[in-house]
Amino acid sequence: MSNIYKAEVLVRDIPAGELIKTAEGYIFRYYESYLAGRDLPPVSLSLPRQKEEFSSPQLFPFFFGMLPEGENKAILCRTQKIDPEDYLAILLSSAYKESIGAVTVRSIS
Repeated sequence: MSNIYKAEVLVRDIPAGELIKTAEGYIFRYYESYLAGRDLPPVSLSLPRQKEEFSSPQLFPFFFGMLPEGENKAILCRTQKIDPEDYLAILLSSAYKESIGAVTVRSIS
């Protein structure tokens, strides 16, 4: 799963944007279709709705907070053969069907 570099971010099962892993870090951008929905909420307060993309050398804190920790992370990485530093792969393995909040993340095929 470490070869996957793009993920789709959904809010209440509505595609909101994409999260991209690059050599320089991470990019998040909203889909124009999501921005057109005036009543749709932002992914998080730290990622307000806007046309300009967000970039960061590290995984955005909101998405980092969705990652499993401790023994749960160790088990996931071991069983799925994921590098413990590949946060996007970990996010994709844990934040779709198992997400607690309104935001989920899935692989872009």
